Amino acid sequence: MVTSTNPRKLAVSAFAIEHAPLLGQAPLAELPRLADEAVQAVADAAVHFQALGSMRADPTGTPVPWLHLQARVDIDLVCQRCMEPVTTLVQFDREFRFVESEEAAMAQDEESEEDLLVNSAQFDLLELVEDELLMALPVSPKHEKCPGDLKLSAADADFETASDRPNPFAKLALLKTPKS
Repeated sequence: MVTSTNPRKLAVSAFAIEHAPLLGQAPLAELPRLADEAVQAVADAAVHFQALGSMRADPTGTPVPWLHLQARVDIDLVCQRCMEPVTTLVQFDREFRFVESEEAAMAQDEESEEDLLVNSAQFDLLELVEDELLMALPVSPKHEKCPGDLKLSAADADFETASDRPNPFAKLALLKTPKS
């Protein structure tokens, strides 16, 4: 059995060896950077996550810990059309391979197709969930159909008064000689 299933202090190697899923949820307030993206704080908003560890061979054939991580949250963001709150589902589904040190991660990063993380006896899984959800946020959240009328006018208040002046080309028309 995994000694700690606390997502803030996950023993990665033990979790991967056990190969048991970790299901959980965390209040949005516990992920402050993600909560800052929300239009309004929702007291009952929760981030739902599922993690599954496993041992697989790395490129050299050595068994190393892997993490399959999924998370989702419904968060209120600002609609870029009407500037009103829009509830948006943000989710991700990723896999990570763990390496023994930061130096190993840097050395293998260029050739590696998978995402690399440094193995730790007390890995903060919720911090990784927060990072991945932040990267999954839409660039331009929008309602499918905005609830109110969109104010799309960009009229200049001085535009109407400018049209009351005489046309400067009208005098040129007077100089034009009629063709006979």
